[in-house]
Amino acid sequence: MSTETAATATAARSIQNPVLRGFNPDPSILRVGTDYYLATSTFEWYPGVRLHHSRDLVHWRALGGVITDRRLLDLGGAGDSNGVWAPDLTHHEGRFHLVYSDVASFASGYWDPRNFHTSAPAIEGPWDDPTPLHGRGFDASLFHDDDGSTWLLSLSADWRPDRDRFGGIEIQRYDLAARKLVGDPRIIFTGTAVGLTEGPHVYRHAGWYWLVTAEGGTSWEHQVTVARSRDLFGPYEVDPAGPLLTSAGRPDLRLQKAGHGSLVRVPDGDWYLAHLAARPATPLGNCVLGRETAIQRVEWPDGGWPRIDGGVPADEVAAPALAPHPWPDEPATDHFDGPELGPWWSTLRRPASPDWVDLTSRPSHLRLHGGQSPVGRQRPSLVARRVGAVHCELSTVVEFAPRDHRHLAGVTAYYNTLNWHFLYLTRADDGRVVVELLSCDRGRRTAHPGLTVDAGGATRVGLRATFDGPVVRFGYDLADGDGWRDLPVALDATILSDEHAAMIVDGEPAAWGFTGAFLGLWVQDLGADGVHADFDEATYRES
Repeated sequence: MSTETAATATAARSIQNPVLRGFNPDPSILRVGTDYYLATSTFEWYPGVRLHHSRDLVHWRALGGVITDRRLLDLGGAGDSNGVWAPDLTHHEGRFHLVYSDVASFASGYWDPRNFHTSAPAIEGPWDDPTPLHGRGFDASLFHDDDGSTWLLSLSADWRPDRDRFGGIEIQRYDLAARKLVGDPRIIFTGTAVGLTEGPHVYRHAGWYWLVTAEGGTSWEHQVTVARSRDLFGPYEVDPAGPLLTSAGRPDLRLQKAGHGSLVRVPDGDWYLAHLAARPATPLGNCVLGRETAIQRVEWPDGGWPRIDGGVPADEVAAPALAPHPWPDEPATDHFDGPELGPWWSTLRRPASPDWVDLTSRPSHLRLHGGQSPVGRQRPSLVARRVGAVHCELSTVVEFAPRDHRHLAGVTAYYNTLNWHFLYLTRADDGRVVVELLSCDRGRRTAHPGLTVDAGGATRVGLRATFDGPVVRFGYDLADGDGWRDLPVALDATILSDEHAAMIVDGEPAAWGFTGAFLGLWVQDLGADGVHADFDEATYRES
């Protein structure tokens, strides 16, 4: 066997972390037969609750998301990093069940969460109308006990001043048939001294109830905590050896922020943990790629506690004894030939409905009808994809006929309403169609008038955005025979990160950062004049 062939075979038997690159946090992992599914948080982006599918825990393919229309959840008006938090995916009596939290706030100790339950006969749907559950906390999950009963768990939030806002993990019976909570909730676990206890999942194994929670917050002190009890309602004994997994205190590790995990058992009896992690560009530096999903192998001896080697996240993990099942590669170029957007695309705060995302009026083109400004939270027109590598680019060809300065269409490197870079076509006051560049850092806009390019008579213009480590570069092609030209400026890519987006004022969060960087196609119609742009294709490459 050649060295190259041997390396390929080894990789096929190894889980290379992170398995879901870019913004894919809070994983809920599920096995149904020979199929494995991962559901992750999506916050203010549609489709809500992103799904991935595998048959070997090594190779994963994107399935899109569950929440594809406002019937399941209306994200219009959702704040930055609000919306869908920490979904939970289970399978019971032949149906898939999903619970998810819609968190509306996080100011002054208030979260204003609401939890929902929906189910479907197949992972592809159709998902039924959601049932509203309680609003006492977030990170809800379902536990289906061996006696057929189902229970809803969540964080129990406490808004009162001078109280622990993370008031413990509560449980309440849930009647699946009636879609109704039954009886009173009970606090079953108040966490460890680490605090910030959230993200509960319960498992039944070897005569014990095992409670897996996330603690320490979602940044560098994050961890996975395990406790067990002979009774569902406790008391729960915490693993005396400490957290099952954390990267706290280990800035040398490639995978940081390890925490918020869920367990899955493979057919041979081995266990694995899916968890979130992040890859800072420098030790404990900004994580432009956001929080990603990784998988670790778990040793679980009879009568003992689950263990991960060293209690830290590994970059490479032995895969289970399953036949390798790679999926076809995602196409680098999207020619927009299908009837709907591919599963790698997301839309901001409104679903990809035909009233603004049009794939039929002009075959092999994506027509985007312009929407609100960058601070508009009801009708933005942004179609974007997650940044999955520190070196990557998105290029496109756009046809656009702006009538004044209120009409803009182009490519963006985007984090949230306050942090982005945007290269676009517009019309100058003198009537010329021009290419302009605009940046926004924590709400402070910076124009680059010295970089404005006269598009001349070009009707088709190429635009591209490139992530190059800590900087973002932009380029254009006027189809005049000179090819691609880069604008002579390197913009700060680290502002497109969780760490930069988060802001604390007087000890309270003025803004959080829970998502990650995107590359996207953005059309703004600030005069509501009915303008649209046609994108002929979009190519995404990593290097």
